[in-house]
Amino acid sequence: MVSSTLSDVARLAGVSYATADRVVNQRSRVSEKAARKVNDAVAQLGYVRNVAAANLSQRRTYRFVFLLPDGPNAFFQKIRGIISARDQDQRNTMLEQIDVPAFNEKALRTQLANLYGQKIDGVAVVGLDVQGLAPELTALRSLGTPVVSLISDLPRDHRNAYIGIDNIAAGRTAARLLGMAHAGQAGRLQVVAGDLTARDHRDRLAGFRQVITADFPTITMPDLIEGRDDSVLIAKAMTISLADNPDLTAIYSIGAGNNGLIQAIRAQSLRPIVALHELVCLSRSALCDGLIHYVIDQRPEEEVDAALALMRALIDNVPPPPIKPILPTIYLRDNLPPLPEQEPPQ
Repeated sequence: MVSSTLSDVARLAGVSYATADRVVNQRSRVSEKAARKVNDAVAQLGYVRNVAAANLSQRRTYRFVFLLPDGPNAFFQKIRGIISARDQDQRNTMLEQIDVPAFNEKALRTQLANLYGQKIDGVAVVGLDVQGLAPELTALRSLGTPVVSLISDLPRDHRNAYIGIDNIAAGRTAARLLGMAHAGQAGRLQVVAGDLTARDHRDRLAGFRQVITADFPTITMPDLIEGRDDSVLIAKAMTISLADNPDLTAIYSIGAGNNGLIQAIRAQSLRPIVALHELVCLSRSALCDGLIHYVIDQRPEEEVDAALALMRALIDNVPPPPIKPILPTIYLRDNLPPLPEQEPPQ
């Protein structure tokens, strides 16, 4: 079957090719009557707009902006490297990165407000799930700018989609691994988070507690440590916890700042079982040295590629690609992938 062309649409609608082109590609306003005729012809013929050809004719360049937490977080430095590589690989696409102080609602609101009115084709945000961001997110989307939450979700009603792992399932997975490692024995388990305004941290904690409470009731937990992904704060807090809880059998680190966690563990003669997130240089080395035991990695390359594909489809007004589940990988010292290029410590 031969596909319909824009000339076919114009002929059936009884308008000029230029008018059909303006309607289909939304280049400028035409009369309501002409637009209706063209849209009726599109539906009747089953015409599918050739986005690539339209962009080529317009010399279209996409501009996508990523708002990422700043600081020495090795995982987000890895994300930055992936985005930079994609920026170099893709034609007609500009990928910009803006650093935002981690867990800082006011700073994130300011950066979102700064993007309002700029010529942007999509914004990907490592989000905070706080309603205070709603005005800025609503304003961006009112201009037709797609907003995608990446890795950590935004308020659900104020973004187009979320790209990332199921963090409740990730927390449940960590709990199952650490719970089974106790082999039915009692234990004491310290949880370390960054900040619970981050949806990914809050969901991981919720999933973790669900499994420990339901299936491993003999494992108790001291008060949560919120270290704001700061390795210095976490080292101090973890050293205190190890001293106050000499019977500590396990540690679950929800976020970053794991350099401080590993420093505190290294100073102990009796070492607990440890699970944390993201395979970076530090966690790989700690696995090999036996300082930690499980790493749950969320495949950041897949997340960046999915966010780009989705934003492009939304701004092109074509059916978005299906958002496939991103399934994390569990790494032990026995199944590590080949060593990547050197990454900074977390």
